[in-house]
Amino acid sequence: MTPLPASSSAVMNSSDTRMEGCLLTGIPGLQHLHIWLSIPFCTMYVAALAGNGILICVILSQPSLHEPMYIFLSMLANTDVLLSTATMPKTLANFWLGSRHISFDGCLTQMFFIHYLFVADSAVLLAMAFDRYVAICYPLQYATILTSTVIRKIAAAIVTRSFIIIFPCIFLLKRLHYCRLNVIGHTFCEHIGIARLSCSDISINIWYGLAVALLSIGLDIILITVSYTHILQAVFHLSSRDARFKALSTCGSHISVILLFYIPALFSAFAYRFGGRHIPRYVHIIMANLYVVIPPMLNPIIYGVRTKPILEGAKQMFSNLVKESN
Repeated sequence: MTPLPASSSAVMNSSDTRMEGCLLTGIPGLQHLHIWLSIPFCTMYVAALAGNGILICVILSQPSLHEPMYIFLSMLANTDVLLSTATMPKTLANFWLGSRHISFDGCLTQMFFIHYLFVADSAVLLAMAFDRYVAICYPLQYATILTSTVIRKIAAAIVTRSFIIIFPCIFLLKRLHYCRLNVIGHTFCEHIGIARLSCSDISINIWYGLAVALLSIGLDIILITVSYTHILQAVFHLSSRDARFKALSTCGSHISVILLFYIPALFSAFAYRFGGRHIPRYVHIIMANLYVVIPPMLNPIIYGVRTKPILEGAKQMFSNLVKESN
């Protein structure tokens, strides 16, 4: 092949390839299995939409569930639905239709919402841990501490904090120079994946991403751990066996949801950064897709089965619907 003239090479290196958009390859090495892989992912996504949709409707329709614990749960269900929807439609379009192309601005938008919703999800879990801490450690002051005004402030803080943390990523990516074919070996756009397409130094992006992980998600995990340590200490000091069982049952649901959310996400993040060549690339991508559909799919099941008021509320809602239809 005849080498390009120096002038042509300089033009290629100086040109900006953002206008050409990006190509999402799907799951590298498993493209021939995309159709088969789409079946479980689509099933989990539909189950997540249906389960969280029902959960939200039950909480909204039953006045008895208009309490802080269930309000935070409805917030978690909303963020779960949005997080899955930010990734799965494009992933399934890639698997089914081979729709790999996405505009650069569309890629940035998807990246923003994925990271924003993940940080918001983590903050909601922290709020739920705080709710249980107050309910079990300070039961007599619960109603005066977690008032409707305080809940609105917590919700506003979650939205604002997530936006402030993630919004700078857009500018950190836009400042970079892109001069290569923008092929992303993934099913969706994420911060470092886009940054690695650049011809510029991405050290700031790497350090900022690490700071976000440690100072927001890491801090949330520490505070959640501290909250549940105090909760468990208080639970085992309860004199009534029934009270201990009820408190442990409620906390068990919360801890299950927390583990479902953080373990796959942390495995994906650390394996991606430190796994190197020891873990195949397709394992990283599959894990990244699983943590945006498995927790949203299982959360309504866990709360529906383990939380009696929600189960009773669902029965009441469906019985009302049957009566109205007749």
